[in-house]
Amino acid sequence: MRSDLDTRDLSSIRVSSLKGVGPALEEKLHKLGIRNIQDILFHLPFRYEDRTRVLPVGAARAGESAVFEGEIIACDVTYGRRRSLLAYLQDTTGRIGLRFYHFSRAQQQNLKQAGTIRCYGDVRAGASGLEIYHPEYVRVEAAAAMEETLTPVYPATEGISQIRFRSLVEQAIALLRGDNLAELLVSNSTMTLAQAIRFLHNPPPDADIDLLMAGNHPAQQRLAFEELTAHQLSLRIVRAELQKLTAPALSRPAGSYETAGRAFGFELTHAQKRVSREVADDMAKGQPMLRLIQGDVGSGKTVVAALAAVHAQENGLQTALMAPTELLAEQHFLNLSNWLNPLGINTGWLTGRVTGKKRAEELERISKGDAAVIIGTHALFQKEVTFNRLGLVIIDEQHRFGVHQRLALREKGADDIGAPHQLVMTATPIPRTLSMSMYADMDVSIIDELPPGRTPVTTTVMSDEKRDAVITRVAESCAAGKQAYWVCTLIEESEALQCQAAEVTATELTELLPDVKVGLVHGRMTPREKTRVMNDFKEGKLGLLVATPVIEVGVDVPNASLMIIENAERLGLAQLHQLRGRVGRGSAASHCVLMYRKPLGQLSRQRLDVMRQSSDGFLIAEKDLEIRGPGELLGIRQSGEMQFRVADLLRDQDLLPRVRETALAIMRDRRDQADLLVRRWIRDPEKIGNV
Repeated sequence: MRSDLDTRDLSSIRVSSLKGVGPALEEKLHKLGIRNIQDILFHLPFRYEDRTRVLPVGAARAGESAVFEGEIIACDVTYGRRRSLLAYLQDTTGRIGLRFYHFSRAQQQNLKQAGTIRCYGDVRAGASGLEIYHPEYVRVEAAAAMEETLTPVYPATEGISQIRFRSLVEQAIALLRGDNLAELLVSNSTMTLAQAIRFLHNPPPDADIDLLMAGNHPAQQRLAFEELTAHQLSLRIVRAELQKLTAPALSRPAGSYETAGRAFGFELTHAQKRVSREVADDMAKGQPMLRLIQGDVGSGKTVVAALAAVHAQENGLQTALMAPTELLAEQHFLNLSNWLNPLGINTGWLTGRVTGKKRAEELERISKGDAAVIIGTHALFQKEVTFNRLGLVIIDEQHRFGVHQRLALREKGADDIGAPHQLVMTATPIPRTLSMSMYADMDVSIIDELPPGRTPVTTTVMSDEKRDAVITRVAESCAAGKQAYWVCTLIEESEALQCQAAEVTATELTELLPDVKVGLVHGRMTPREKTRVMNDFKEGKLGLLVATPVIEVGVDVPNASLMIIENAERLGLAQLHQLRGRVGRGSAASHCVLMYRKPLGQLSRQRLDVMRQSSDGFLIAEKDLEIRGPGELLGIRQSGEMQFRVADLLRDQDLLPRVRETALAIMRDRRDQADLLVRRWIRDPEKIGNV
């Protein structure tokens, strides 16, 4: 007789129904996004261990993992650099050390008296010869038969051991039947969804572990296809919901727009004109625009943004432009003020450092509509900021903002005129592979042409052993009236250490270059200090600017023609490309020196070679995707907007055309299943979209 749990859809059965799941464990599972039985089944292993056979101790090799069985012949506390418990396991072929840095007196006694045990772990070379650190072990008389399947290792959280989670998976699989886990899409796979799930949680011993580790097993591909389709659907659902909203339908661009185009002091490129037309066409509709503008470093995205702001102002609407840093926000404020104020279009400025009376004045100008274009940082979406008629939101370097920040600014729109139009800009070129998946909800424009006058940057790669020659080169460049950047990066991730390194470097270069005025900018300086130094550099009062990668965006100094990047091997391609884009903005021949520290690994060499050979941002982005993956490239790993459980955008890009077709068909013919798929695969479906 089938129980109620057997017949109910697994997504409706809470994890608390499983044996051993009380309130404390349930809360820990919630942290992993696991609330029901279906969630457990879709929390898939990220690797596997082969514990299906015992290996003789004499066959142990450093760097390999294995199961060993033998007798404990010694067990004592040792004192080296750290106190540890060291036991020796011996069989007829040899002995191996078992080392524990975290142990109790009870564990020491139990292990000493354990007799014959079976253990599993990673073999490494240790102080006593080959050792296993913190192995899993059981007494042989208490041990069950050898594992019959490869042992899955799951992404976990503090307080949930692998053994405990595996027991929950076993219970969940026992409830899994063909009719309580819905097949929500048609797949080319020969495996059903239930078969693929069972296989991936318990692969048989003869399963190809290399194929599994590479993510190319048919069971993984079956699920990867479904997961990619769910992500695509989530974005299309957002797009469909957005199209239900109303937005102010702007009249065609008129006099101010045409005047602005002539007032910039330079001729717009064909690409800028094309993208500006696309933006204007979008804003003429009664639905909110959601357009992504991609453009390489220096392609002139800000000009397109300025024209869009003029278009909004002609229709009596305000524009808010949000940038991720005060440095970049100030750059935009200076440019837009210079272009728009002569046209009678007032600009506003709101960041964290605008305080007191000045802040009150700015807030009043914004709420009354006296400021037509307001530029700032995240301060723009704080509660006390009230816009008059917000019709256009422009977000620069969009991937640096969290989802809720972007949503908060959109919600600043007035109810009587509808949702504001959204224009999103990025100088990090998005490879087509990512664009199809990340931005299915957006229209995408590409500014694929640099303005005339930009000089190509020659890139050199050299060891820091030639540092003296590089310093001489800086001296010669500054003596010739040019300016230079010296960017300090560290192996350590600590911002404090990076800033300290920059300070030390600035002091050293000041001593070595007595004829050069040296400035310093780093992340721990106050915004006011950074702005003062940057202004001195822009005005030519400083010949050399020593900085951390804080200057990656937002600095435009045409006279700077030399960029030195220390420890360049530690930066990603996209960041190196952004930094290099700070030079080559004037007419002088420009150079970038990438200094590395030996020894240089294969991937680092590959990265630096790409930089030396190419200045094409899209090619560099494709290479960055190959090397670092989508999460690192777009800065989304931290914000959690796209973390795949099975799929890999690079590995599975051949699936994307069929994913796109499938998502369109489901949206058209089976809309109710779209929501079910999204909820199955995406931890926080509401969070993804409200952007």
